[in-house]
Amino acid sequence: MNKLPGVCLVVSGPGFLHALGGMANATVNCWPLIVIGGSSDRNQETMGAFQEFPQVEAGRLYNKLSVRPSSLEAIPAVIEKAVRTSIYGRPGSCYIDIPGDFVTLQVNKSSVKYVECCLPPPISTAESSAVSRATSVIALSKQPLLIIGKGAAYSHAENNIRKLVDLCGLPFLPTPMAKGVVPDNHPNCVAAARSTALQHADVIILLGARLNWILHFGLPPRFRKDVKVIQIDICSEELGNNVRPAATLLGDINAVTGQLLEEFSKRSLKYPSNSEWWKRLRETMLNNEERSKGLALQKSLPMNYYTVFHHIRELIPKDCILVSEGANTMDIGRTMLPNYYPRQRLDAGTFGTMGVGLGFAIAAAMVAKDRTPEKRVICIEGDSAFGFSGMEVETICRYNLPVLIIIINNNGIYTGLGADAWKEMLKFGEPATCVPPVSLLPNSHYEEIMSAFGGKGYFVKTPEELQNALKASLTDKQTPSLINVMIDPQSDRKKQEFPWLTRSNL
Repeated sequence: MNKLPGVCLVVSGPGFLHALGGMANATVNCWPLIVIGGSSDRNQETMGAFQEFPQVEAGRLYNKLSVRPSSLEAIPAVIEKAVRTSIYGRPGSCYIDIPGDFVTLQVNKSSVKYVECCLPPPISTAESSAVSRATSVIALSKQPLLIIGKGAAYSHAENNIRKLVDLCGLPFLPTPMAKGVVPDNHPNCVAAARSTALQHADVIILLGARLNWILHFGLPPRFRKDVKVIQIDICSEELGNNVRPAATLLGDINAVTGQLLEEFSKRSLKYPSNSEWWKRLRETMLNNEERSKGLALQKSLPMNYYTVFHHIRELIPKDCILVSEGANTMDIGRTMLPNYYPRQRLDAGTFGTMGVGLGFAIAAAMVAKDRTPEKRVICIEGDSAFGFSGMEVETICRYNLPVLIIIINNNGIYTGLGADAWKEMLKFGEPATCVPPVSLLPNSHYEEIMSAFGGKGYFVKTPEELQNALKASLTDKQTPSLINVMIDPQSDRKKQEFPWLTRSNL
């Protein structure tokens, strides 16, 4: 959120191993992180010391840097290198190993190698010839599409990107954590026509987005065979992954977008809003929005996902920080809940990691409490996702953080069983042998966990109860809250043209 590395202190052995998932998640998502881990005494290595484990070696798989200082005197230099490595180039995680015997060692202060903190990351720009080539390709496009990735959000490129969208009239599509770089309610946002936009664009401009599984590798049938890709990225190794680009612009996203703006100011380009491409996109958007609206306004009980998100959208503040994880909860919530500001959405990310939601919410709330006390953090979880880290509710209450947790409870993963179906299932034997493994205990009262630690919990089944719980939770800015929303266990996403995960044809 602020381009500075987070710092995590862990104990040796199992503590280090539990942190590996976080290191991998940070590195895959290109977020700066420094993990400092204790380890067993050096003179007990290979002897079976308490919690002995090859931590430096294991850390190399998940980090940009994994290192143990050679001495106490070297610690400041190692810290400086870890900070610099975590934020320079493509950001990522770094691990520093501190042996137990370092804790009791003493050195002469004059022998410590103090170093200054590193300079801010250098801002690089693309070659002018590459910028000129890119603008020429864009100018000749009949069906252009701008894809905004979370690299653009990290680069704080929102002002330049908004100028580019407005200047050139380009349709744009944000990736999940790039939502809000340009507001979702901007008339050029085509998120509601995502499949159509990807499948038929003849030129795609990637602004800090990777052609990985989230963008279906840039390959048919999700993309045209002859699509021209203009790739803008801070990492040279990323350029050309999966699709040979028509132009590559290596550099800081904000700086390179500024270069594109300067080039387009010399050769005016305004993509016509009445083109056949825009007509097709708007027609698809309208159809998809109408389908979602029809589901959202259904009156039947139990509620479905779309009805719940409709009421949440109507009441939550526009400037709140949204944290989301789960299966359908995250996917449907991404389409139903708009973001108006950059760096205000956190989710399972590129690594698809479950269990990060409450940790993200706590970190975001600590920042918000310090810098913008009025800002609310709203964490929307599937019931299974909440199960991974639900006891962090105690942490939220311990520090009295401004977090509202909303659990979309369908009694399972993707789908669950209602109470009656659960009872019928148990007639055939023990739950371990008869109940589907994706089913969770029906009507679990997760809100009581919040109440147990001094927060406020709400169990809701109707739109009216949901509205009342939301209003009460948002009004009380001093007490953490949890709203447990029961929905139809068989509720699902509206029919999709393609499956969410592109699989190999091999």
